Amino acid sequence: MESTGMSAQATVQDGIGQLVLHHPPLNILTRGVLAAVRDELARLADDSALRVLLLRAEGKHFSAGADVGEHMPPQYTELIPEFMETIARLRDFPIPLVAAVQGRCLGGGFELVQGADLVVAGEGASFGQPEIMLGVIAPAAAALLPMLCPTGRAAEIVFTGDAITAEDARAAGLVTRVVADERVHEAALDLCGRIARHSGAALRIAKQVLRAGEAAARSAAFGTAERLYLDELMQTEDAIEGLTAFLEKRQPTWADR
Repeated sequence: MESTGMSAQATVQDGIGQLVLHHPPLNILTRGVLAAVRDELARLADDSALRVLLLRAEGKHFSAGADVGEHMPPQYTELIPEFMETIARLRDFPIPLVAAVQGRCLGGGFELVQGADLVVAGEGASFGQPEIMLGVIAPAAAALLPMLCPTGRAAEIVFTGDAITAEDARAAGLVTRVVADERVHEAALDLCGRIARHSGAALRIAKQVLRAGEAAARSAAFGTAERLYLDELMQTEDAIEGLTAFLEKRQPTWADR
């Protein structure tokens, strides 16, 4: 079974699915890419032969994040709900989801990875939520990270915008395994193979139980994050200034309002 497209492609073989981002050179997450990801997830979710899904990306970098231009008015009113829905669908995918990360995994790219159950990263990979540097926030990450790692570590990632290494991410519980850069795909497939040898029915039930305690809290947190982003953050002068400064390749001047 195979679906093709410029931005995302999914294949299934021997119970292992692969959903591959392909939007060179940095796998920027445009609305089109996100729509392709959602479409493939919807199609794969009903495949009874699927036991595990691997999310990976072509090229040197997993993803440098979302398209900043699409964060500007009026596009952001559609982008943010679509983005939050994409992360929710990853998090709620009915079977185990493994992410393989190489190179930069920043912004929206890091948020995609937070949708996975298990993460295999190359030793040279870096993770970060630099949105605060643009006068905005990473809404899904701000809601999810406190559920995935210690609250103080989550706050540091969101408040500073600084990137962290693969080993730092592993120590925080955000990465499962760190391997040599050239072995990321191989190691991720090996992990998928160890999962795929088990009962698909049991794996689906296990996934439901693992997510049971998170579902209500995450739904509420995502709703709050989306509302604050759309109704308050994007009404500030600093949000528009930060995004505009990035697009104009200059330093922002903050008004603090």
